[in-house]
Amino acid sequence: MLNNPAARRLSSAVLEPPARLLLRLHVSPDVVTLIGTLGTCTAALVFFPRGDFVPGCLIIAAFVLCDLLDGTMARLSGRAGPWGNFLDATLDRIADGCVFGALMLWAAATQSAWTTAASLACLVGGQVISYAKARAEAVGATANVGIAERAERLIVVLLAALLAGLGVPYVLPIALGILAVVSVVTVIQRIVVVRRQLYAKPDRAES
Repeated sequence: MLNNPAARRLSSAVLEPPARLLLRLHVSPDVVTLIGTLGTCTAALVFFPRGDFVPGCLIIAAFVLCDLLDGTMARLSGRAGPWGNFLDATLDRIADGCVFGALMLWAAATQSAWTTAASLACLVGGQVISYAKARAEAVGATANVGIAERAERLIVVLLAALLAGLGVPYVLPIALGILAVVSVVTVIQRIVVVRRQLYAKPDRAES
């Protein structure tokens, strides 16, 4: 959804001015990546476990922009490359883990076991989705499929948490349950597509 050309053009138009400003101030894209991760993790772990979803979501949304800015800065400065991709992907896993881990702490303290289990499934599923793609590329395949990409998962859970903070009942447990299901489906989709690719190339298939 967020990878189509129209969305990319819109994001470039919005992000390029602040990205150019930061570059003129000699701010490194890596620094922006690190600040975004630290801000997201701190906000999630401070606010979410105690149910303060409105400030937590607003702060996280602000820092999530860093995740978009760093790529734009790297492209404009000619620094885009394997190191930036590696750092960004690694820190994204940490940020996602903190968001869903903090929600699991909230669920364990105030919600049913099912909501806690859904939070755990989202946490584990998100990590496996990313790992499956990386591991597929390591064995000569691709796994760019799935109904629950990272951006969509974050948008859904942050919007649900914001609505929960504004007093809408049941929305966050329902959203976590849906995300748990689609995360599992995405993992299965990636396993299936990689298996098909590797079995089409028997010399590259692993026993």
